[in-house]
Amino acid sequence: MNKTSVLELKNISKHFYQGTQKLEVLKDLSLEIKSQEVVALVGPSGAGKSTLLQIAGLLERPTSGQIFLNGADCASAPDSLRTSLRRDYIGFVYQYHNLLSDFDALENVVLPQLIAQKSKKEATQKAEWLLTRLGLKERLKHRPAELSGGEQQRVAIARALANSPKLLLADEPTGNLDPNTSDNVFLELLSIVKETGLSALIATHNMELAAKMDREVVLKNGKLVNYRANVKIQDGQNFY
Repeated sequence: MNKTSVLELKNISKHFYQGTQKLEVLKDLSLEIKSQEVVALVGPSGAGKSTLLQIAGLLERPTSGQIFLNGADCASAPDSLRTSLRRDYIGFVYQYHNLLSDFDALENVVLPQLIAQKSKKEATQKAEWLLTRLGLKERLKHRPAELSGGEQQRVAIARALANSPKLLLADEPTGNLDPNTSDNVFLELLSIVKETGLSALIATHNMELAAKMDREVVLKNGKLVNYRANVKIQDGQNFY
């Protein structure tokens, strides 16, 4: 049975103007992500990966093209609908954790659930489960300043997963960490994504990490120029 489409971008273009100069960031780009599929988005710095994720996450509108989430056309949807879709359907993880400094780890994961109108009891139980699953059982009451970089990013991952999104969008989620911590945090992220049946689009410069995902799409000069299915991974190598 074919898996359903969670995210579909059709003929997406995006340009900006610097004075009178037109800058084309994305050019007639199309991408589909299936249910429970984890896709690596790779490409050089400045290729437009962040812009693509912002558009896919309904944070920015494309200049032209269509965006479908779970089959619903969202590109021209009103801001109120886009906001509710982001809250209920999409989870975001950024390179910098952006945690609320005055709240502890548990509270940072509880708050977005309260905004989504979950009960405090339910939100707390989900936050505790996620943070424990990510190895932070003993750090629930610590504020961001009391956590290491890797621990802060684990809290950010838990926060992104708190409302049980269908789609996770991650922009260099471990790019600000040292290599060893980066690998550990990423593997934890990938494990919980697979465990919970999420779909994900993850931008990364790390080709070894990209090879652990279901497939890779390469963004260059505003276009997806190459698709690679990671059929087999052995001893750090890709086999296609």
